[in-house]
Amino acid sequence: MSAMKVDVRHVDDVIIVDLEGRLVMGVGDELLREVMNELIAEDWKKILLNLREVTIIDSSGIGEVVSSWKLGHRFGAEVKLLRPAPQVQRTLRLTQLLPLLEVFDDEAQAVASFSAGEATERAD
Repeated sequence: MSAMKVDVRHVDDVIIVDLEGRLVMGVGDELLREVMNELIAEDWKKILLNLREVTIIDSSGIGEVVSSWKLGHRFGAEVKLLRPAPQVQRTLRLTQLLPLLEVFDDEAQAVASFSAGEATERAD
């Protein structure tokens, strides 16, 4: 029950990372880092982190979500969040990360949002 489970799938050119369990120090944070490093190394540019089944997130988990976003940004990839559970969404709101990260409740809308954003390049 304490382990984090990760499944990676794709819809068109969008990679969806389904996270399940505890995104906490020493468990999920390291696993998320490994998965993100691998996806970036494979040159995926559209990454959606599905947080629906994440039961708890601590400061290390929050830090890794932010690191994932920064890593993606650095290598020209977009990282967005899908369906954070209420307790996770509350933590993201308390840490004031929600304005920074794009969050979607609907997977199809989230996938479509990547295509919509292709025409505009972000400037640092």
